Amino acid sequence: RELSEMEAEDELDLAEMEKLKKTETACLEILKKYDFTEWELMEWSEQQAVFNFLYDSVTLTVVFGPPVDGEFFAARPSRSITSLDFESFLDEEQAPPSSCLVQRLIFQFIESRGSWQDKCPTLHYLPQALLDISLVVNRCKILGEELEFLQRWGAKFHLLETDIKDTEVKLLFSSSVAFAKFELTLAVSHDYPTAVLPFRVQTHIGNIGEKEVAAVLSKVPAGHHYLQRTVISIHQNLLQDPR
Repeated sequence: RELSEMEAEDELDLAEMEKLKKTETACLEILKKYDFTEWELMEWSEQQAVFNFLYDSVTLTVVFGPPVDGEFFAARPSRSITSLDFESFLDEEQAPPSSCLVQRLIFQFIESRGSWQDKCPTLHYLPQALLDISLVVNRCKILGEELEFLQRWGAKFHLLETDIKDTEVKLLFSSSVAFAKFELTLAVSHDYPTAVLPFRVQTHIGNIGEKEVAAVLSKVPAGHHYLQRTVISIHQNLLQDPR
């Protein structure tokens, strides 16, 4: 008799696990309709969902509350959301400066939105929240790739040094042909590259200063690979042989 009761309990547990698995699959299908994704679903249970971003360096934990009357998600009653918590797992002491900058910009965006729980009170709003985060993560990730490119290949464009401090990128240009050495500092934010960047110039050698750099940057439109295009434009217009 005890054996049959245990078998019945096992069957109930298996049925519950199967039900939960189907719910997870259905929810995943809805979320993936927003096909621009930078997240990976790590857990979906009755209590919470856990998403990872950017090579597992950022984690979002969404804690579920009671069901919501009259609202459905994945063909089941929707759930309220009691909290959305973001956590960084980047080892800033070991990570390259470009990765640290990317992480800072992502969390700058997260903090700029205020209360995520107010913006995402139920599961109905979760796909849009994941999309908003994905867009910023993607743009910041591309910025990190641009910085790595410039650190590796900058010498081709008379770029002597690329330095990152907080959310500023310092580019030191030097050209014997143009008899010029100057530092361009760009202030980046989580909006990159949707707007041109505030900048300042410090001249070390020669006559290239803020006026000359501003004239070049005014012709570089905001958009994809803005930083790389800025460096290439400065190289082509200011640092070549004047003849």
